[in-house]
Amino acid sequence: MGDDNEVFGRGCSQDQFFNPILTMGYQMGAILVLSHAFQLGLKFIPGPIAQILAGFVLGPSGISNIEGIKKFFFQAFATDYYETMAMYARILIMFLIGLEFDSPYLRRNFKRAFVIALGGCVTCTIFAVVITSFIFEETSADGSHFLMTSMIAVVLSNSGSPLAIRLAAELRFATTDIGRLAISSSLIGDMYAVGLSIVISRHKKEKTKTWISDGFIASIIIVTVVVSNLYLTKLMNRRNRNKKYLSNIEVCIILVFIFGGAMGIESIGYSSIYACFFFGLFFPRGGKTMRTLLIKLTYIIHNFIFPIYFGYSGFKADLSVVYKHIWRIGIIVLVIMLSIGGKIAGTLAACHFVKTPLNEGVLLAFLLNLKCHADIVALTAGQQNAMVTSQTFFSLMICSVVISCLISGPLIAFLVGRESDTLGYKHVALESQDPASELRILACVHSPRPVSTMVGLIATSRGSDNIPITPYLMHLIELPKKIKNKKKKHPRDEDEEFIDEGYGGNDVVEINEAVDDFIAETGVMIHQVKTVAPFTSMYEDVCDFAEKVRASIIILPFHKHQRIDGKLESDKVGIRTTNQKLLRHARCSVAILVDRGLTAGALKASGSESLQNVVTLFFGGPDDREALGFSTRMGSHRHINLTVIRFHSAAASKDQNVEVNVAQKEDDVLMAISDDERENEIDNTVLSELYNRYVTSGRVGYIEKHVDNGAETCSYLKDILDMYTMFIVGRGGRRQTTITTGLNDWEECPELGTVGDLLASSEFDESGSVLVVQQHSCKDDDDTYVDSDE
Repeated sequence: MGDDNEVFGRGCSQDQFFNPILTMGYQMGAILVLSHAFQLGLKFIPGPIAQILAGFVLGPSGISNIEGIKKFFFQAFATDYYETMAMYARILIMFLIGLEFDSPYLRRNFKRAFVIALGGCVTCTIFAVVITSFIFEETSADGSHFLMTSMIAVVLSNSGSPLAIRLAAELRFATTDIGRLAISSSLIGDMYAVGLSIVISRHKKEKTKTWISDGFIASIIIVTVVVSNLYLTKLMNRRNRNKKYLSNIEVCIILVFIFGGAMGIESIGYSSIYACFFFGLFFPRGGKTMRTLLIKLTYIIHNFIFPIYFGYSGFKADLSVVYKHIWRIGIIVLVIMLSIGGKIAGTLAACHFVKTPLNEGVLLAFLLNLKCHADIVALTAGQQNAMVTSQTFFSLMICSVVISCLISGPLIAFLVGRESDTLGYKHVALESQDPASELRILACVHSPRPVSTMVGLIATSRGSDNIPITPYLMHLIELPKKIKNKKKKHPRDEDEEFIDEGYGGNDVVEINEAVDDFIAETGVMIHQVKTVAPFTSMYEDVCDFAEKVRASIIILPFHKHQRIDGKLESDKVGIRTTNQKLLRHARCSVAILVDRGLTAGALKASGSESLQNVVTLFFGGPDDREALGFSTRMGSHRHINLTVIRFHSAAASKDQNVEVNVAQKEDDVLMAISDDERENEIDNTVLSELYNRYVTSGRVGYIEKHVDNGAETCSYLKDILDMYTMFIVGRGGRRQTTITTGLNDWEECPELGTVGDLLASSEFDESGSVLVVQQHSCKDDDDTYVDSDE
């Protein structure tokens, strides 16, 4: 074979059948080790890019130029093994992407994602048409100009969605609007590239009837697998009703259906990339089957398959065609420049059309320029079918793909770092949010006891059914003292959970059943998370995860639970400690739920159609406004009858200047008066908007109550004790007013605030549940309470 046509050496004979498998194992190990070394040594390179770089250095562009290494790694007949393993990896990767994909977001933003993806793809396709003749001549190619144009268009326009997803997750902006938009656009861009790949792979079947008949068969296979998964999932869930997860054999049975469908589609000449994505996208949500697949696949794919798959993409690049003919580097530079330039020009034009900011458009352009997915598939198909007889062309295109990706990765990391103020975690208080905007909730439980009320609270906080909500339920498990010094578990999306199945006991089964019932009734997907940590540091895991998912509010269970006789009984001291630390350190709003057992089921999303009476007690201040913002969302729910009660000081209403002593000139007094006046103005503005928007339309009830002191406030609260199933109130800090004076004389739980502590006391045992809300503030907390363990 000539230089241009030589890719794999002849390091072994044909009868050495199993040598390629052994060699492939060595390659995988070398890629994993080398990628970790790059991640440790080159901090500016993200993990997925380090994996591609490891394959690039290990492959024929790097150390495999050494003759002995080349003979070892590039054995005869090994190509088929590598391509087969890559196809199996793509099947699992795309299936997992479909399982995890945020389809509600794409439905809400389909126009934006489609226009942005199409802008870059169309521009790159035009560039491909322009340069095809030049590349055809320079590479001495022979074959169809149309097919070369299609392959160059795939190279320029493709958006590697698996790489974009991993990069967004590693750089911690996957849950932002720009991150989710990039992921959605990259999947649409992949679909464009897959469509061109189908044209390339099907070129030899010229008859239109064959195209149509095979396409119909592929559609039948997709529908069959999707329907089979529906019934198979129901069967598996029933069989494992009292178990945490499915067995490995049952998981294998489901994967056999997935692989069978994918291989069937591949056998008739169509790419299975998007078929596997649809298998995951339409897989039944909720239940033990879905949960087990996420646990098993996430851990294996993220830790093993992704590094090897990305590394293999870099491994395929062969710069030997450039070493001997240095002028060919100009073709690589040209393709890379047109790829980046086409994405930037097309994406920025599309972003201008959909009114996306310029800085976000530049980041989107580079994210959509990530490669090493459908483009590799298209080039491999073209090479195997000899559609263009020029090994130089294929080598140069693959090198362009890999180098373009290696350039875009660090640039993306730099842009994300530069835009940290925009992409970083920036909490927006609920009082400032539009009630129709997306709500992201992190609810925490230590046991199954409060789960029923928690999931009901999640459902009702959504408001009307058309308002988007992204809820997370975190199971907090204390790490046993015997082993807490040996290891510590961090919060995760159930990816490593099968390693520590012993933690949580039967609580896991009960929590899973409650969540599954909720998903079946509402159709709202709750993302389950588990963290195992000592109570002393558990709050760090919760705070970190809340920042990762951009939670608007964290809802915590109270450290006491209600007994059968109605009295509240304390749980572990560590639960209270965790709540207190989260109130201090969380970078978002925090709410503590005092769950009264008699009313725990009153907030269920469906079932009883009777209205549940919820009241918000408003005394003034940022915490009460945050509680009002949260309860306003609940007021839009069809099962909630919300009433807002505003408390006024009767004495202050008679004499507006009663608290102002003009003889006092101390700066702190004047500042306190100024702060109070400013807070009162904000309170009045917020309540005025509430009245005009909700009260006048009859959606929310409104009452103003004038009281002289704390005793009258307590008496009034006792009078309305049995009228409401839930009381929502702001924590209020430690600041005292005349209408709450004396309420904290026998205070037990300062973390609930004055009114919250009163409602959680034994005097109010027969009342409904209590939700105490604290708004996040950048200022230091004025509270002086001490953690219960200090």
